[in-house]
Amino acid sequence: MYLLGLGLVLLLLKWAEFGPVAGWAWWVVLAPFGLAILWWAWADASGYTKRKAMEREAARKAARIDRQRDALGLNTRKRR
Repeated sequence: MYLLGLGLVLLLLKWAEFGPVAGWAWWVVLAPFGLAILWWAWADASGYTKRKAMEREAARKAARIDRQRDALGLNTRKRR
């Protein structure tokens, strides 16, 4: 996501011909978009995206269980 944001900022600066970016070659300005595509392809192929989604879901589930135990007065877990 950071690469996409950087690419958008550089694209706007190049389009507006603002600062030193105006003199840069187009391939330099568009490179973050290519790197973002490579990152997403790797993340999907390696399972990184799915693993992170599963970690978020597990954290949400644990938080929901803790809230329910607190509400019932049964929370025996130590708080970190």
